[in-house]
Amino acid sequence: MNSLQDIIVSGARVKMLELFFTNTEEMFYVREITRRTKEEINAVRRELDRLLGVGLLKSEERGNRLYYSLNPRYVFFQELQQIVIKNTGLGVKIRKLRRKLGTVAFVMFSGRFVRRKPVAQGEVDMLVIGDVVLAELDALIKEEEKILGREINYAVFSEEEFAFRKQRRDPFIMDVLFGTRVMVIGDEDSFVERKQPML
Repeated sequence: MNSLQDIIVSGARVKMLELFFTNTEEMFYVREITRRTKEEINAVRRELDRLLGVGLLKSEERGNRLYYSLNPRYVFFQELQQIVIKNTGLGVKIRKLRRKLGTVAFVMFSGRFVRRKPVAQGEVDMLVIGDVVLAELDALIKEEEKILGREINYAVFSEEEFAFRKQRRDPFIMDVLFGTRVMVIGDEDSFVERKQPML
């Protein structure tokens, strides 16, 4: 299976990208990063300098510590976020277990879920489209809920029902289509496309 290390040689950088992009709102100091990534402090410092230099990270002094956080204005922020989300946590598990989950056409995580923010009422963290083995998906979700320490709101539709709801401009589906998201399985264009019904 493809992974982030296929394109990024530095193991320390991969772990640091995973740490920052799975905690997009948080700030970390050097020793905290070394502890969370289990990398040597010199390797962490070297990667921090590189990531600061290209503008992906920003730093801020608080007390006697220097804290690092993601710079959401970085030119490739969204692209990197999508890569990391597909390569970690629930994203990588879904990709690995795709065959066990049935015939899955699309899996989408909401932007709020990716940023670890609570969803508003009527919103979902995840949308799954296809002929899905619900027991397998439910087991996977329950396992991830234990790790995250919170409930994951998700919805499952067949491809036919999803297409029908898009065509009818169903309010729930329209909210999903107009919201921010990360596609874990399937491409963005096909996901949002509204096909005309066959006559």
